[in-house]
Amino acid sequence: MTKSHDRMQSHTMELPRLIEIGERNIGDFGKFVNSLNKSKRISLISGTNVTKIIQKKIESSLKSNKIKFVWHMSGNNTIPAINTIQKDVKKDQSDLIVGIGGGRSVDTAKMIAFNLDKPFVSVPTAASHDGMASPFVSIVGDKPHSIVASAPLGVFVDIDIIRKAPPKLLASGCGDLIANIIAVKDWRLGHEKTGEYYGRYSADLALMSAKIVMENSSYYAKNGLDVRIIVEALISAGVASCIAGSSRPCSGAEHLFSHALDKIAPGRGLHGEKCGIGSIMMAKLQGQDWKKIVKTLKDVGAPTSAKQIGLKSEEIVTALMIAQELRPERYTILKEIEMTEKKALNLAKVTNVI
Repeated sequence: MTKSHDRMQSHTMELPRLIEIGERNIGDFGKFVNSLNKSKRISLISGTNVTKIIQKKIESSLKSNKIKFVWHMSGNNTIPAINTIQKDVKKDQSDLIVGIGGGRSVDTAKMIAFNLDKPFVSVPTAASHDGMASPFVSIVGDKPHSIVASAPLGVFVDIDIIRKAPPKLLASGCGDLIANIIAVKDWRLGHEKTGEYYGRYSADLALMSAKIVMENSSYYAKNGLDVRIIVEALISAGVASCIAGSSRPCSGAEHLFSHALDKIAPGRGLHGEKCGIGSIMMAKLQGQDWKKIVKTLKDVGAPTSAKQIGLKSEEIVTALMIAQELRPERYTILKEIEMTEKKALNLAKVTNVI
């Protein structure tokens, strides 16, 4: 008989039940919802711009499948704003909550669904990060990092809509994928140093998502990004986090750096852009090929320097110095180094970030 203290630590895997990726398939959304849980009434959370683009097609599809709906506009992802929408959504008495749009609307819907204990569906209209299929949300509040909510019950993607989004959003998604190379090595380091759980399957899945971008970057530089491949890689990365039961496979020192910038220079640079730049410097610290990461980011059209996203040298240095403090319980390469101002400045200069 196994003694209780000998048992391995358990974690929960909450995975999306259904994922649909198509081309000009937004008209099938009602059918998709029906195939999930036959909802009679749903709450739709979206931004104003996105609603203008696809509202009629979404409504037509839902009506033809006899699904009632209520729209809610998401302005930002601060806690007060989320709480305000949540009160209105609660009145809907819906069977399902749907987040339509970029990161903010999807995260808002995900958080509200978690708080109200309702199933959630993700309908991304941009592929700027891996949150479309993960159980994590980024909200503006006390915590400087993503917090856990619920994995989406379903993910519905119209590639044509994502293709029409500004190109820098897809490039940002590539930056978030490349970050997995740093995150997985940090996770393994944490396992070696603290004995924390390390899941090879989820780690390899996250790495594969990154390597697809790395291996094909020269092709993308000449022919443009393959939207479907990037979307599938981002979904796979999100699923890797679901399997791991934490954001470990996709979030390491590079994400801590990004969160530090969110704190000291809010509103400048997209999440994936900052993670990509952070990956350059963290790869150098880890002894990985940081120059290859620079090449890949350039190939996909993502920034590789602070100046490109409007950040000052001193902000980069400060972010490097405070990054690990934001999440002291998470072991990363930054735990191995006493990051002084001099070391931070040298790291940023050597890697041409500043």
